[in-house]
Amino acid sequence: MSGGAHSRTYKTRGIVMRARNLGEADRIVTLFTEERGKLDAVAKGVRRAKSHVAGKLEFASEALLGVHRGRNLDVIASAEISRSHWEALVDPAKFAVAHLLVELIDVFCEPDLAMPDVYALLQGALAALARTGEPLSLVPRFELLLLDALGLAPEAETCLRCGATLAGEAAWADLEAGGLTCERCRPHRADAFALSAAEVENFRALGTSRGGERRAALIAAPAVARAVDAFVTHHLGKRLRSQALLADLAQGPAWPS
Repeated sequence: MSGGAHSRTYKTRGIVMRARNLGEADRIVTLFTEERGKLDAVAKGVRRAKSHVAGKLEFASEALLGVHRGRNLDVIASAEISRSHWEALVDPAKFAVAHLLVELIDVFCEPDLAMPDVYALLQGALAALARTGEPLSLVPRFELLLLDALGLAPEAETCLRCGATLAGEAAWADLEAGGLTCERCRPHRADAFALSAAEVENFRALGTSRGGERRAALIAAPAVARAVDAFVTHHLGKRLRSQALLADLAQGPAWPS
């Protein structure tokens, strides 16, 4: 889909992550693209009523883009929508979750680094979000699969400290160790999360289950959702802005108690 290495123009498929105004009529659009990873490009005149790309660069929309290389920023010359979830995402809870999914990609992924597995993950998650009636339920699985694609997935099969199998056993989410530890090796820190044997299985299923498995295995138990979220926050070193929005919508903690 892309042009030659020295071509002044190229085509790429991308998902709109965010945009900011530039001058009187332009916008700088941040895209997560299939072949080039995260990049910024200018949509010239997009804020004018007669712009031929206006309405094709909405948040979370996927488009086939024709792009000219620029000296500082590339310029979006054409855009044809491949998938648009805009109407479905108008729902406040779905909109908030969509922002969280996109913000996770934004903060974890470096610019100009192609990550096709992560692109496919975001593409599928946005499509699932548009269809679901339980938007919050998608977040823990997305977070675990994203960590896996980045090589940061927490170990859930065996204890990270002694190597004992965790099958049928309770465990603790050890953030510093980067996975689960058995009861004997449990960390005695305030940031550790206790998981029952059933919750350990749920944690494992979220990161490994595919379409053929029971749907119930893909819904995170409340303790598992909190543990997964804690692993993400530990890797980032901060809380995301989108999590605060989700908490406001829920009028309490982001995950049910």
